[in-house]
Amino acid sequence: MNSFAQPRLTEQSRRHFFRDCGVGLGTIALNSLLGQLQARHLPVIDPSQPMGARTPPFPARVKNVIYLFMAGAPSQLELFEDKPKLREFNGKAPPPSLMEGKRFAFLKGNETLLGNTRPFERHGECGMTLSDRLPHHRKIVDEVCWLRGMTTDVFNHGPAKLFMNTGFQAPGRPSMGSWVTYGLGSESENLPGFVVLQSGPRGPRAGNSLWASGFLPTSFQGVPFRGKGDPILYLRSPEGITRERERSFYDTVGALNRARLEETGDPEILTRINAYEMAYRMQTSAPELMDVAGEPQRTLDNYGVKPGEASFASNCLLARRLVERGVRFVQLYHTNWDSHGGPGETLGEDFEKV
Repeated sequence: MNSFAQPRLTEQSRRHFFRDCGVGLGTIALNSLLGQLQARHLPVIDPSQPMGARTPPFPARVKNVIYLFMAGAPSQLELFEDKPKLREFNGKAPPPSLMEGKRFAFLKGNETLLGNTRPFERHGECGMTLSDRLPHHRKIVDEVCWLRGMTTDVFNHGPAKLFMNTGFQAPGRPSMGSWVTYGLGSESENLPGFVVLQSGPRGPRAGNSLWASGFLPTSFQGVPFRGKGDPILYLRSPEGITRERERSFYDTVGALNRARLEETGDPEILTRINAYEMAYRMQTSAPELMDVAGEPQRTLDNYGVKPGEASFASNCLLARRLVERGVRFVQLYHTNWDSHGGPGETLGEDFEKV
């Protein structure tokens, strides 16, 4: 019934009747349409199993993602972006039109331009220009997707990494891996759906904001793994603690958490319950994952892996083993590609590793 007019039933006219019925039928139809849209585009997530595998809204060929992130950024000017005009200005001051009215971090106003220093040649049917630093890519140049039309105003490392991973310069937004696992879940019951591996002298700037879940449930944030030994600290039981006793501990903690969940309805408590259960299952799955002794020697040689040594190579092999076990999204960060001292400063050593 119309909440403004509120006519009495004895005074209900035919006009009022059809008007109110029309609004009611429209509401029913809208509710049905919204339900269909939700069924098509929004994942239905079981809070008790947030990482359960979900069917995508459209056919997808890609089932897993291994994302290699070269933190600090190897210069495209040394790899695949030939700039003949820039070479002409090598060693010269930049034109006023480039610097006028602008402020750049780390630039004091007396700098000169630096042109490409490596030889470039065209390769493949696509005619892509590649430097001598990418000899293998020359053979597969037509199989690789090259994005050369991207620009950005963000050039400081931390904000730029956040922008690349979340689409925003400030922390607090879901990362790419969080969105993927939120939409598709994971096919692994015994390992996290989103795993982060790191190599190099230090972690990436902006830290765990790069794999955070933002406003999504924390079940979908990335879980950092170590490259050797136990992937997560304190995963093993202390000496003298049997498997049965530990199971009893988890059951007791779970019961206390569920009681608190019923009292408060806080969804983060359910995330904590799921995290405890995952940790218990990983006591069995993690050692098997990290044990590469069963890998053929040829595979270890191809990756450049030295068993027991944490490296970018071992992380790549570990990433393959993770997706083979159903993990949806694996992100590898390798530092440090930040070249401030001059052309090709880190390309030699790091390129050998990669």
